[in-house]
Amino acid sequence: MTVDGFKLLADAHDYLLTAVRGVPAEAWGYPTPCTGWTVRQVLNHARLDQQALVMQITGVAPASDPFEPEDATAGDPVGELAAVLEATAAAWESRRGDESVPTPMGPMPADVGTAAAALDAGIHAWDIARATGQDLPLAEELAEGLEDIAARIVDFVRDSFGKYAPPLVVPEGASRAEKLLAFTGRDPRWSR
Repeated sequence: MTVDGFKLLADAHDYLLTAVRGVPAEAWGYPTPCTGWTVRQVLNHARLDQQALVMQITGVAPASDPFEPEDATAGDPVGELAAVLEATAAAWESRRGDESVPTPMGPMPADVGTAAAALDAGIHAWDIARATGQDLPLAEELAEGLEDIAARIVDFVRDSFGKYAPPLVVPEGASRAEKLLAFTGRDPRWSR
């Protein structure tokens, strides 16, 4: 399957925004599949990570460490996220077609970098939706598109930085989305 990283990124950004828009006011402090993190922290991590992935393109680092996300939100978390996603998509677009784009994981083609950003956004959209009881599953088409980039980077990130939990075993007949979630260390049937 040929994957368009830019389309994946747009789809994953839409998924993340939809999940964040659907968070009930009382749910920001709920636990998530990201062990030890609340919905607020996953949102902040996702936002900061999108910025971190383009900081070598933009020259602007995120305001804080994506892996130490604050357990607080601004007055308009949806608006703040939307602005970040628009800016990061524009940064990637400025490098469309480039075979070597600097990223925190090393140089990679722009199409691969956008897929990496899509993986992060898509997985955390699922975390937020699942934690807040929204009927927003990770779409099979998006999961299929993310399989290749997950195979390329998840083990590297897990082994180098310890940032993914160990992969989980899924039953035979599991969907693509369930397999992808399990590969990133998430229980596809996780519930609060």
